[in-house]
Amino acid sequence: MCGIAGIFHYETVKPVDPKRVERMADALAHRGPDGSGVWTAPGIGLGHRRLSIIDLAGSPQPMHSADGRAVIVFNGEIYNYRRLRHELEKDGFAFRTDGDTETILAAWRKWGPDCLSRLDGMFAFALYDLETRQLFLARDRLGVKPLYLARLEGGALAFASELKGLLANPLMRRKIDPLAIEDYMAWGYVPDHRAILQGVEKLPAGHFMLLEHGREIPPPEQWWDVTFAEREKGTSEDHSAKLLHLMREGVTSRMVADVPLGAFLSGGVDSSSVVALMAEASAKPVTSCSIGFDVASVDETSHARKIAELFATDHHERIVSADQFDEIDRIAAIFDEPFADASALPTLRVCELAREHVTVALSGDGADEAFAGYRRQVFHRREEQARGFLPAALRGPIFGNLGRIWPKADWAPRPLRAKATLLSLSESGEAGYARALSILAPEQRQALYGETLLRERGDYRAEQPFEKLMREAPARSGLDRAQYADLKFWLQGDILTKTDRTSMAVSLEAREPLLDHRLIEFAARLPERERIRGTTGKWLMKHTMERYLPGDILYRPKQGFVTPIAQWFRGPLADQARSIAGSEMLVGSGWFDRKALARLADDHVEGRADNSRPLWQLLMLEKSLRNLSPAA
Repeated sequence: MCGIAGIFHYETVKPVDPKRVERMADALAHRGPDGSGVWTAPGIGLGHRRLSIIDLAGSPQPMHSADGRAVIVFNGEIYNYRRLRHELEKDGFAFRTDGDTETILAAWRKWGPDCLSRLDGMFAFALYDLETRQLFLARDRLGVKPLYLARLEGGALAFASELKGLLANPLMRRKIDPLAIEDYMAWGYVPDHRAILQGVEKLPAGHFMLLEHGREIPPPEQWWDVTFAEREKGTSEDHSAKLLHLMREGVTSRMVADVPLGAFLSGGVDSSSVVALMAEASAKPVTSCSIGFDVASVDETSHARKIAELFATDHHERIVSADQFDEIDRIAAIFDEPFADASALPTLRVCELAREHVTVALSGDGADEAFAGYRRQVFHRREEQARGFLPAALRGPIFGNLGRIWPKADWAPRPLRAKATLLSLSESGEAGYARALSILAPEQRQALYGETLLRERGDYRAEQPFEKLMREAPARSGLDRAQYADLKFWLQGDILTKTDRTSMAVSLEAREPLLDHRLIEFAARLPERERIRGTTGKWLMKHTMERYLPGDILYRPKQGFVTPIAQWFRGPLADQARSIAGSEMLVGSGWFDRKALARLADDHVEGRADNSRPLWQLLMLEKSLRNLSPAA
């Protein structure tokens, strides 16, 4: 795993200052502490920071192809590189190293942009072809690895693995995009179609760009997508056998490393499944890492310990305080953009523990999105069935009016929160699912905004691109569309961003075997009854893993990392909650209404409402903006 950075002059070929590229790459030193390199030529500069995983001494970057024609900087891992390398050797390609980076160079020489469909892995890379004078930027299918882009004055494009790499370039402007604030206040993160700074973009997952000197920057081209429009044939047992094969392939392919390798183990279905299949494939005990909390109600270490004992892993666990608010400033610095998923705090803790024992850790990310493991997906399927009984002309007035007068019950489980359900049923399936996924609904955001943000936001609403994504999804049902949006929007913006930044902050490589693209494509073809049965989501995966895992692991209620932010804002962070209303970053800018923020904080601190999530959003936004030091 690594960090990459670079500069490309697309208008006029100009010299690139290697010191400037080096500075951008060095801002990413945490992603690659084992080595660094810079290469420049007229109009192009590439920088690299290396975390050595495969071919530890033999694959420095930037790397030149054997014929000297192309140069690459690469962040990620190609899991099928040995098979590809064997195929390329048959065609006469010679290799000087034993790693995967040189395989990409040879694949480019043979297939050009079509090489991407042959790469099985997680990656973001920049490849410059000296013969055609083209820059090839590419990102993996599901967006496991990030790539930020920014146009600079003078006709240059800068790129980097993280925003802080771009910010190390002195030509970068730091003007906040007000639409990104609208997006963030809806979702709790800045989704991939936008960035917190104006002029910054993210290369979308499954896309590439091919740039040339003397030409305008072209729009990204999509090279991969997942479709839910087809259905897998066969019985449940046929599907189960295929699923197990694909899961085994995903796990074993990600166990290739020349450094110590282990796994995160929470005791939930996904991480337990990965550890079970690792143990099956490994000749020595799997290294597993778990963290627990000093509050029994949110501690899962007993479940993780049970799995560790079942598979005789080399298990490491650490109990940490649920009061981790001393890490808030560090989290803001790690993510650059505002990020309000409070589980980033315990995720950072488990990454720190894992890094003490291994350099690579396998995670269980991706199964909930692919196999319908979230409660919101189960509820959405039921709501879609209810929508089918009443036309929209009746649903809107009936459920909408009831929802508006129904009292809020944020403390209750989703099935008992009638207000949220009624409002969702009054809307289209896309709007209802957006409401279920968002932290703050449109009317809640509106009540917090100041005049400046309302004016700058205009008619834009954060839900619009999400709903469009669902409407245009290659899908056959409402559940299909919801899962498609989760894979293309939520997974990249929240889950994968969280895992990438927290693991890379401690120089740990995280791999996601349940995001193997063949597994994702298979899951998307499954009949709905193989995904959800009754109230049980992720049914086929749980059924398949019954031969490995006990029932109390497979069928216990989903928990995940819990951070007690509601208690924090009524205790040690109460003053910070109230100080938000006086923040010059938030209120002095005109983006938020001072009285509305004060009321939000007072109602929570005094126990009249649970406003912990919007307060956390505002706190993380304020700290991120301070780190970015935006221009006036």
